[in-house]
Amino acid sequence: MLSHKTFLVKERVGFLKLTDTFDIFDPNGGAQLGIARENVGVLTKLLRLIISKRLLPTTVEVREREEGPVVLSFRRAGLLRSRVVVNGRDGREIGRFKSKLWSLGGGFHVLDPRDHPVAEIKGDWKGWNFRFLASDGSEIGKVTKKWAGLGKELFTSADNYVIALDERRPLPPNSAALLLAAGLAIDTVYKEK
Repeated sequence: MLSHKTFLVKERVGFLKLTDTFDIFDPNGGAQLGIARENVGVLTKLLRLIISKRLLPTTVEVREREEGPVVLSFRRAGLLRSRVVVNGRDGREIGRFKSKLWSLGGGFHVLDPRDHPVAEIKGDWKGWNFRFLASDGSEIGKVTKKWAGLGKELFTSADNYVIALDERRPLPPNSAALLLAAGLAIDTVYKEK
């Protein structure tokens, strides 16, 4: 799954849902590559009835199949400034995101496990197109929102978006995993109510 460089992510629609589930597809062939699901405790689910999801911690697990092993996970916490820790298949940390305090379109600083800056995720002024920038400022990937239709856009908070790495560029290890986690983290940090 993480050998792909482009992903189509579709958030599942649900009535009064307390956890989010995302289906991950290959946008070229349409084959399902995986599933991402929030894994939170009962207390957190109950608190979501009265407190914004964005203010509560969450863990998202990405699997290739519904009951398969976790290939990628991240945990988000923090009130004013979200911190996201991303773990690989073996459970070891592969990177972190720290949300920007002041940013017109939102975004994250991407850090290695020792808190050294390695990249930046920068949103546009509309707040749904994000660029994944290397430390030298060049674009290595992007997250773009896809129109889901009038009914879905007006009456749900479920979003569809494409996550794509630059195919022509040699990429550092874990780039696909970090960008996929970033796309999902953008939704959980900036888009959930």
